[in-house]
Amino acid sequence: MMSQQAMSQRFTGLTKLLAGLVAVLLVGSILLALSQRDGKKYLTADFAQANSLYKGSAVKVLGVPVGRVESLEPQGDVVRVKLSYKGDLKLPDDVKAVVVSPAIVGDRFVQLAPAYSGGATLKDDARLPLDRTRVPVELDTIYQSLDDLSNALGPNGANKNGALSSLVDDTAKQLKGQGAQLNQTIRDFGKLSTTLSNNSDDLFGSLTEVNDFVSLLKKNDATVRSFNASTAQLSTVLDGERDDLSKALKQLSLALVDVNALVKDNRGELRQNVQNLRELSQVLANHRDGLDEISVAAPTALVNVATAYNPSSGSLDTRAALLEAITGGAKDPATLLCNLAERDEDDPLCKMLQDNLKLPIPGLPRPAAASTVYEAPSQGDLHDLMGVR
Repeated sequence: MMSQQAMSQRFTGLTKLLAGLVAVLLVGSILLALSQRDGKKYLTADFAQANSLYKGSAVKVLGVPVGRVESLEPQGDVVRVKLSYKGDLKLPDDVKAVVVSPAIVGDRFVQLAPAYSGGATLKDDARLPLDRTRVPVELDTIYQSLDDLSNALGPNGANKNGALSSLVDDTAKQLKGQGAQLNQTIRDFGKLSTTLSNNSDDLFGSLTEVNDFVSLLKKNDATVRSFNASTAQLSTVLDGERDDLSKALKQLSLALVDVNALVKDNRGELRQNVQNLRELSQVLANHRDGLDEISVAAPTALVNVATAYNPSSGSLDTRAALLEAITGGAKDPATLLCNLAERDEDDPLCKMLQDNLKLPIPGLPRPAAASTVYEAPSQGDLHDLMGVR
């Protein structure tokens, strides 16, 4: 029984010891991680090359040191550079890394640009690919380019037969004594550049419209080609008819001369004719309503005439009613007399006429009844009536 208690106590003590060791290791790991970070942020950038860039080289923002190069490691076609910078420094999410050479000979540094001015920030341990880094042109590359240029322009190149020397001599002869004019040309070109710069929006707007026009032509290439072919055929036809066309134009020129002479000789008559036409047009315009009424009533009147024509007797079967027209229809002779006398109905004379002239008037003949209505004449009878054979 005592042995079990002793074993239990020993096991409990061992458990406590292990728990203490784990806690110590955990705290140590945390402290180690914090000591390694040291309040810094890290950035990895891929460069095409890293000449004169070493571990410990400066990392700057706007020329101010903010960190250092931690390591450089070749990775295939690029050099992967690990950079550290201050932990409280913010960098924009689209930041770029540029290797800057302050002198021809000497160490270089890494410039981070642009500086942070707001917006999203770059995360810690971010990586910049090759398209977001830049390196300077090496001096050896510049020397090699100059050497290639001198060889291309030298006796083994463009000046093999003295062409370049001739060009320089001829240019010197052409510009001899033209210094003032050349100076003015350069000044004018500078003014032109300034004008184009001030009107860049309009210029680029015109270029955009030209681009749209070219795109439209491209989309309608078949139509444009067909139009060009038709124009070419028209040109061929006109070329074949050149003599006839020349004669026609010559005759037209002579006709225009005759017309000019005719107009000049008859200027007064033409002016009078134009004036008469204007007056006639004005008369027609003034009686437009009457002409409209005639155009509507004339067909009906002609139909009535054709209907009233009697081919057997060669007369019009119609009821003239002249007596009614004279006496006002023999319905109210007192009113007719008052109207002829221009008297009102309240006038004593009109009242007397109304009292003495009572219908019907004795001895006044009655109007005759209308004649028998015949059928509408045929087309041939109407032609006979109008005298058309």
